[in-house]
Amino acid sequence: MPRLALALVGALAWLPPLSAYAEGEPPQYCIGEYAEDLSTLAPKTRELEHQPYSFCVRNTVVYECLSYAADGSVRRTRRSGVEHGTAFGYKQDNGTTLLLTNEHVAEWPAVTPDSHTVDGVPPGCKRVSESIKIVDNENDAYAADDVPLTRVVADPQLDAAVLRAKTLLPILPWKIGRSSALHERDAVEVHGFPLGAFHATNEGKVVSAFQHDDEGVWDHDDFVIDALLSNGNSGSPVLAMSCKTGEPELVGIYHAGYTLGSALNVVVGIDQLRDLMTTLKRTPRNHDVAVALDDAARGKLLRQATTTTVPFFPFGNLVASVRPRSDGALIFEVFARDFPFHTAPLFAYEDLPLPRAFGDVGRLWFGGVAGVKAYARPDLDADAQAAVMHAVDALRRDALAFFADRAAASPAPKTRQEFERRARAERSLSRTVATRRDLAVSISELSDRLAPLPPEPGLAEVELFTPLKPPSLAATIGGAGALVKPDGLTKPPVLGK
Repeated sequence: MPRLALALVGALAWLPPLSAYAEGEPPQYCIGEYAEDLSTLAPKTRELEHQPYSFCVRNTVVYECLSYAADGSVRRTRRSGVEHGTAFGYKQDNGTTLLLTNEHVAEWPAVTPDSHTVDGVPPGCKRVSESIKIVDNENDAYAADDVPLTRVVADPQLDAAVLRAKTLLPILPWKIGRSSALHERDAVEVHGFPLGAFHATNEGKVVSAFQHDDEGVWDHDDFVIDALLSNGNSGSPVLAMSCKTGEPELVGIYHAGYTLGSALNVVVGIDQLRDLMTTLKRTPRNHDVAVALDDAARGKLLRQATTTTVPFFPFGNLVASVRPRSDGALIFEVFARDFPFHTAPLFAYEDLPLPRAFGDVGRLWFGGVAGVKAYARPDLDADAQAAVMHAVDALRRDALAFFADRAAASPAPKTRQEFERRARAERSLSRTVATRRDLAVSISELSDRLAPLPPEPGLAEVELFTPLKPPSLAATIGGAGALVKPDGLTKPPVLGK
């Protein structure tokens, strides 16, 4: 027998029997939970695969940009941006539909970053409005049948977001699988809108079953596929064929591609997204979980702040500091972007010691070119108080994390394991800093509103480090004593004491 014929006989001997391709039988070429081949989809499965559970979404934003005119006056201009991506329905909920997509599809940056422009908008512009809708495709100009979407929850570290449509939409007909069960060479298919132009189904293979993605603010586990994907596919569901049922299962959402790679695309594993999809809440990670805010942590921070000569740490794109005061208080400050040219803080607060707790928020200060102005928390409206307390929590956690990291940096690592542990810790801190950008913007906006403006006199920074004097009995006026409060206000005396 010719050698070629022998080869064909050998190949045919390895093919599965024809009965294995009957409807309802599991697919072949399985070495684990998922198949290496997609050709054995049953007719019923193929019909369900044509249901439109993936949708083209359009996210439109308006940014306000500040610049200077020739006469030196401030000029405000507005610029728009439009991006298209993919979202897919996964649950119908009381007449509404929940959809999953990428965070970078669902939300534009609050301020355009320095690292790259956003659709032609220069860095440093502030987002003033945003809307996201389901459209037919990128050329859809008929707005009457667009479906508005609202953000329910977003997790930048997972690059995932849940959206809600206030109408019933088709949802994914398949069960949620396990991305941890994937192997190299497992077959996958992706349902999305490449370039926002049309619906498409792309097929590929898993080329790497595990990668950890810590680029920028991302912090999650990925797997890599070789399907041909494009901009607009972001947020697309990625399905693998179950060896047990012969049906597709959701194993991830596509979120990025390698810049220098040809058809190498990165998928967020579905195992990390289950809680977000079901609880509709973001699960804190990294230092938000690791750092305990208690009296022991505060005591440690107080000791470190007392001995350090470098009390500074990053806070988004700003600089923060924590320094001790003679009465045991900690003074937290956040400085403007031109620090150290101008040293008046945008925001500061005194963290007063409390028994068996981290501390209590005392006076607040907002500052600018005229100095700082003191406030008590009740002086602020509800939105301002909420932003302040978010900032307080973040500053406490970040100060503890950065001081602990500096303490661990000495001595220099002696082994590869120590070096890699240090590198992971620094990347984690970098991600934490990136997540504070929106909070830094909120603090800057509050400072613009609450800082003293000339000719209103402001306080010098030294006032922050001057403890309040304890109350004392004043001279008797009209036969009755008056208790003088530190701020100069008086209240009726307490009789009989």
